[in-house]
Amino acid sequence: MEEVEYTNPWLASSASKRWGEVFFLLYSPFWILILLGVVVPLKLYESFQEAEYLILGLLTVAPCFLVPLIVVCKEDAERPFYKRYWFKANVWIAIFGFVGNYFWTHYFYTVLGAIYTFPSYKINHVPITTFLLTQPYFLLYHAVSNMTLRRLEHAIKNISNRQTRWLIQAGWVLLLSYITALTEALTISHFPYYEMVDRPTFYKVGSLFYAIYFIVSFPMFKRLDEDPSAPWTLSQVAVDALGASMLVTIILDSWRITVGPIADIPWAASQNECVQFGPPWLRPSSNIKGVKASYNWSPSGVTQESYGHSRLLERASKHTEL
Repeated sequence: MEEVEYTNPWLASSASKRWGEVFFLLYSPFWILILLGVVVPLKLYESFQEAEYLILGLLTVAPCFLVPLIVVCKEDAERPFYKRYWFKANVWIAIFGFVGNYFWTHYFYTVLGAIYTFPSYKINHVPITTFLLTQPYFLLYHAVSNMTLRRLEHAIKNISNRQTRWLIQAGWVLLLSYITALTEALTISHFPYYEMVDRPTFYKVGSLFYAIYFIVSFPMFKRLDEDPSAPWTLSQVAVDALGASMLVTIILDSWRITVGPIADIPWAASQNECVQFGPPWLRPSSNIKGVKASYNWSPSGVTQESYGHSRLLERASKHTEL
């Protein structure tokens, strides 16, 4: 399909990509209102159990896929759904988000001292609800990133020195990544079942750790269908998302073995133990020979589960007193 050149410096030249990014932005107020305007301030979560949290996640993520199937823009009308930008963007984010939740959440547990204490169905000790909610969150973040990076490229295009342009773009990616990570942490601060051992340090330093996700993903994701004459195949989308995921994993693990935990985490290993036994998803319950006997994951005897349970009991007792 022939693409018409589009000159708005904020929007993509590809009509399909332009429509997809605008859709992700327009849908965002709806799920933000549900989560941060209804569920959290009205404390509806106090009556939620595993099923309710799962339903909330499904209701939030479903429109990301279903609405574009029903409301088809004219630019995409002649394309099969799997060649439309919104679908490829969802696939990229779904892969990146799955890796992030399945693997990187354990860095939050053992490096940042954060833990989920709400009732939930889990995969690899991570709530399924967070897998689902990541999709609309990250689609919004990356749509905003795409538009701002595109606008920045337009603003600096007359700078002749390529290195200067690169440094300006890199600086913006770093700043936007940190702002994104910090903003998310602050906006969910009123949800009491996302615990942090040291909340101020988590906001300041932990947000930098979380920003690593976006330092990698923002510039890589923007490349998806940015050139209207060379749309990506689904295999290219998958390979690119997996490549971004691997790069983030390398950087996060480099933090683990150099900087280590940002706070004294009751259930986590010391830095030496973290370095000795590898990435945090290799838990002490592993069947790897020698790990069970020698992996002193928590010298204090505190585990994530016992810590979370104690916090729930404390909150319940305070609620009873009131």
